[in-house]
Amino acid sequence: MGIIYYKPTSAGRRFASVSDFSEITTDKPEKSLLEPIRKTGGRNNEGKITAEHIGGGSRRHYRIIDFKRRKDNVPARVASVEYDPNRSARIALLHYADGEKRYILAPNNLKVGQTVMSGEKVEPESGNCMPIKNIPLGLDIHNIELRVGQGGRLVRSAGGVAKLLAKEGDYAHIVLPSGEIRKLFLECRATIGQLGNLDHKNIRIGKAGRNRWKGIRPRVRGVAQNPVSHPLGGGEGRSGGGRHPCSRTGLLAKGGKTRKKKSLSNKFIIRRRRIGARGNK
Repeated sequence: MGIIYYKPTSAGRRFASVSDFSEITTDKPEKSLLEPIRKTGGRNNEGKITAEHIGGGSRRHYRIIDFKRRKDNVPARVASVEYDPNRSARIALLHYADGEKRYILAPNNLKVGQTVMSGEKVEPESGNCMPIKNIPLGLDIHNIELRVGQGGRLVRSAGGVAKLLAKEGDYAHIVLPSGEIRKLFLECRATIGQLGNLDHKNIRIGKAGRNRWKGIRPRVRGVAQNPVSHPLGGGEGRSGGGRHPCSRTGLLAKGGKTRKKKSLSNKFIIRRRRIGARGNK
């Protein structure tokens, strides 16, 4: 796992960098676990654009990931570690002892041939999935459930890691990558270890074309638009917008609080996330 820097043979190559994909063991995904992805161009069922700056991009298939990890007490051998175009983390193909195949998020240093399991009484080793009540304090975890049986919702991107702080009553205290400390039910499941592809955050795009390959179209600054198109638009000559930076719908962009004060999940948050931590703004 590392980063490749090219010789500056062009303006696009000068500052660009890519992953060396050294942990990838095969470039042929399991066909039975693929689904087609239909491009929307950011449009809803009425043909209206509801998500901006989306369009084009390379064709790709969706890999069906097992976020629930409910196949208990059946050993699975890691058959391959693969690239997934739909997420920043790597994925691992598991061959279960009963013949079934499933994809999971690949923890750091997961090797081909290694055995992983899920269940109530499995060992707390990297790649194993178990209820939080059975995980020793202080361990690194990822792919954490918010509700019992829902499947992993938290900490699923490259290099993601949370830490189990404490257990109190029916709840566990988890430190998330953002710095937020949150209470979760002890029956919720989590996977042991830190997710792989740690250098993903250090990769530099280098040129606009690489974002077009991802299906990301150019963005026009709000202050350059007309006042009917954006809250920051209009004005004589160049202007700063005349108000705090915001989105097209008026959502504050520089640290403004947008969470509902009466949100039902507020009682599960012990400490709010730190502004500016791990990419938060």
